[in-house]
Amino acid sequence: MLKDKTIVLGVTGGIAVYKAVELLRLLTKAGADVHVIMTKSAMEFVSPLTFQTLSGNPVHTELFNMITEREIGHISLAERADLFVIAPATANVIGKLANGIADDLLSTTVMATKAPVLIAPAMNVNMYENRIYQRNEATLKKYGYLFVEPAHGWLACNVVGKGKLQEPSIIFEEAINALTDKDMLGVKLLVTAGPTREEIDPVRYITNHSSGKMGYAIARMARLRGADVTLVSGPVSLPVPHGVRVVSVSSAKEMYNATISRAAESDIIIKAAAVADYKPLQRVEQKIKKNDEETTISLLKTDDILAELGRIKRGGQVLVGFAAETENLDANALAKLRKKNLDMIVANDVTLENAGFNTDTNIVRFITKGGTAEELPLMSKEKVAARILDQAMTIRSAA
Repeated sequence: MLKDKTIVLGVTGGIAVYKAVELLRLLTKAGADVHVIMTKSAMEFVSPLTFQTLSGNPVHTELFNMITEREIGHISLAERADLFVIAPATANVIGKLANGIADDLLSTTVMATKAPVLIAPAMNVNMYENRIYQRNEATLKKYGYLFVEPAHGWLACNVVGKGKLQEPSIIFEEAINALTDKDMLGVKLLVTAGPTREEIDPVRYITNHSSGKMGYAIARMARLRGADVTLVSGPVSLPVPHGVRVVSVSSAKEMYNATISRAAESDIIIKAAAVADYKPLQRVEQKIKKNDEETTISLLKTDDILAELGRIKRGGQVLVGFAAETENLDANALAKLRKKNLDMIVANDVTLENAGFNTDTNIVRFITKGGTAEELPLMSKEKVAARILDQAMTIRSAA
């Protein structure tokens, strides 16, 4: 997601420097060309060689190095950067930036850059709560600097409080967020994901193979594009996407209530969840004991969430459904689209290799209400999610 992007990573002195190493790994793995600037204090905690090895680039530590640089170092770095990240950022460097002090390579380069600057503070809780520090942070925010709020937890000074450097995965997510166009700003998106569980007794339940990966990818990509995202999720083993509002449910009835109650306020609804079509007619209060006799479980149809969304759909609202099929893909998907009043359906053959449930990739086909169809090749679910959102926004703009 960061291919061909140049990121300057500023590392300042503090025990949390070790987390910057993991952040660097995440950035380079995503395709970014990362150039590291370390302050003298930072080098007391981790050697520049560590960052040089992981980034594949020399680590910058001196404001003027006439022997190794033909260009003026801080100007060159500042102009090349698509994004500037400072993690960890001490109260000292934040104070410098807020007051226009440029007395080392890091502060001078930040002063010279026109790229977005993302700051991840890390400090003692008393320093973080100090009114002077809070004024400095507010000043930088007023000038457009971006901040990743520190975490609350056990600090290096053996106290519990706010000031702990945020996890590298979240700083990484905010770095991507800073570089993503906000074409969905102001759009309210409702996404459903995962399976449901219909209990037979306190031990057993009916479910399906859905992992929730497709719905979670849609929620994440929409949030990065600026949407206000609510994710109604069945039981899955996935981390909650950063910045996404999550409503956790278990049964089809719970998903029905959570989705329908939020439908009216949503501009786009994407129902990616694999909801159980049937539930036991009666839930047995005690565990059913095994015996030599055959057992029959009577099933009852669950409420059709997608059909109800299609029935109550308001003008200008975009409704997207999914069709996971094993045969007659186009015919079944088209029939579902028409029957449930959808604007678009995402159809996929779950029998294909590397497609469907429990995979990181998918092969899908878009069919719209207007009759157009588009088949996508095998690609990651995040790329599929981006294409789904593109189509949904196109439909919305034409409504």
